[in-house]
Amino acid sequence: MKKTTRREALKHLALASIAMTGSSSFISAENMDEHYKLKGRIHHSVCRWTYNFLSVEELCQVVKKIGFAAIDLVGPKDWPTLQQHGIFSSMCNGAEINLVDGWNHPEFHSTLIKNYTEHIQLVAKAGYKNLICFSGSRRGMDDETGLKNCEEGLKKILGLAEKNNVMIQMELLNSKVDHKDYMCDRSSWGAELVKRIGSPNFKLLYDIYHMQIDEGDVIRTIKDNQQYFGHYHTGGVPGRHIIDESQELYYPAIMNAILETGFTDYVAQEFIPTGNDNDEKVKQLKKAVHICDV
Repeated sequence: MKKTTRREALKHLALASIAMTGSSSFISAENMDEHYKLKGRIHHSVCRWTYNFLSVEELCQVVKKIGFAAIDLVGPKDWPTLQQHGIFSSMCNGAEINLVDGWNHPEFHSTLIKNYTEHIQLVAKAGYKNLICFSGSRRGMDDETGLKNCEEGLKKILGLAEKNNVMIQMELLNSKVDHKDYMCDRSSWGAELVKRIGSPNFKLLYDIYHMQIDEGDVIRTIKDNQQYFGHYHTGGVPGRHIIDESQELYYPAIMNAILETGFTDYVAQEFIPTGNDNDEKVKQLKKAVHICDV
């Protein structure tokens, strides 16, 4: 028998890799077909602000055309438009002051309690269930003080949230690139807050983009902390662009890990589409949803 040299073996491997390129990408040509039907295992959504070059009504139409029925980070004034199109508000907002003035500083508690008391009732009345919140910036504050302050403030609204079946969800954001000084920037800190509050109506919004930047180890973190996570956001790293092979995370594996935990809520696309062509940006959303449709 003819012996195969190392060089010849590597050559054969290279040719095989080239031949397989079309079938090993994130999403097959078949899945990009106009008639592709979503599997229904992942409840898909998209964050409103990342597609704000479209009106709310236009985004509703895009969402329906792609084949899902939810939009994240929409406040009360736009809910009627969503309802007209049969689109669900999968993560409501509008009660927060901003991303930096949050529950970790007691001086903001009176305003936040007032806002969340009003919004919890609005969310419930509209038939929705998720309402976002934020820790706020540290401003020199240590972890323990932040935990105590957040616990003290949030417990004053959780009774109402439980009564109205509304889930308050604190988002994990990275403090390395996008939100310098943000306190809830690690899963361990957020999980400790969930434990201390001890309410079934308080969980974490695990943003995959943000946590890949600040801590990595995404799949293990999801599996080990599944009981603390009530919602997920996506985004390509680096750059927060489309979640395809141009970035460092393999989203089909992450989506399968989420499903394996028994998660049944929403996964919302929160990447920033690139280019100047709006049709191309819409195609990027469709591609991202298909990538996550495991």
